[in-house]
Parts: sequence; structure tokens; C-alpha cells
Amino acid sequence: QVRLVESGGGLVQPGGSLRLSCAASRFTFSNYPMSWYRQAPGKERELVATVTSAGGTTTYADSVKGRFTISRDNAKNTGYLQMNSLKPEDTAVYYCKVVVFGAVYWGQGTQVTVSS
Repeated sequence: QVRLVESGGGLVQPGGSLRLSCAASRFTFSNYPMSWYRQAPGKERELVATVTSAGGTTTYADSVKGRFTISRDNAKNTGYLQMNSLKPEDTAVYYCKVVVFGAVYWGQGTQVTVSS
């Protein structure tokens, strides 16, 4: 069974930075693209960023372009989301996601709160 475990969330002041990690196991991580999503209270889950299997191509939501960077280390079976210049509107639970043989897998999420 595919397993994804996020970590790295927390409370940060506006303008601060955090790096989220997504540790993957029980499948060949390097074969699949990976995405980060977020869900704020009362809102639908939204796509934040995606990275291709080898890490060569990345895409971002307009709201995070220039501030967030998605990456991966396939040797460590881990994906990352570096978040800089954080804003209160970035407050949400952040999830990583992979699709393996057509099945969608999510981690449990990690809370990011941006507040002074």
C-alpha cells in the first residue's frame, strides 16, 4: 500500500519560510509525478504545485508562483515544498499526492499557519 507522510508544517509569521517534506514508501517513487495541494478552512482543496517524475518540470498555481518551489530527491524517496514570503492566505493543511496505476493516494496532511 502506497504511503505518504508529510512533515514540516507549523506556525510562521508573515514573510517567513517553511519547507515541507513528503516521505514516500511502498512504491517506486521515482516513476511518478508528485503534487502538493492545500485546503484552507471552508474551502475546497486546491492544487499548489506539481513536479514530474525526474524532477525536470514543475508547475505552480498563480497564487504561489515566485514564492514556492517544489522539488524531489528520488534517492531519498522524498518530495519537498519550499515556501518563502508566506502570507496569511497561505494558511491551510498541505497534502502531497501521487497517482499510481490510476489510484490516487494522499498523505495525512501537515498544518501551515501564517500569522503574527
